[in-house]
Amino acid sequence: MSTTSDADNREEEATSFTLIDKTPHLPHRNFGEYFSDQIAAIVGSWRFIIIQSGLLLLWIVLNLIAWIQHWDPYPFILLNLVLSFQAAFTAPIIMMAQNRQSVIDRHKAQLDYDINLKAELDIEALHEKIDLLRQQDIARLIGLLEVLTKERIEREKAGVKPEP
Repeated sequence: MSTTSDADNREEEATSFTLIDKTPHLPHRNFGEYFSDQIAAIVGSWRFIIIQSGLLLLWIVLNLIAWIQHWDPYPFILLNLVLSFQAAFTAPIIMMAQNRQSVIDRHKAQLDYDINLKAELDIEALHEKIDLLRQQDIARLIGLLEVLTKERIEREKAGVKPEP
């Protein structure tokens, strides 16, 4: 790659820089997205795990002790069916929530990239300004040195002793 094309690309990026979305807000959610977010939040909580574990333990104890007539004897086939039904419906809902979250994460990553690009371009501009100031200072110092040298040469020609 040539540095000229890199510099041209940077300059083009600098002149055409804009943030995609100036405010990092969440995109509008429809009912399905809202529902899947809520289900994922509930199913992914310790409260849900504790309540579900308590209900499973109660189901098993009531069927083993038989205070009530056995509605689901030992292999707990009905319980297995209920849990399979729950898993079959919650897994796709959780996947929808994760897909939505990945869209949000991509949006935030793009915002971060845009901000980082803007900061990089600003830093490069500051470096160029500092380099320009440094060149101006060097040119000014060289000019002063030349003036002092000329004055010294003129003094020496005039016979004046140099100052220590």
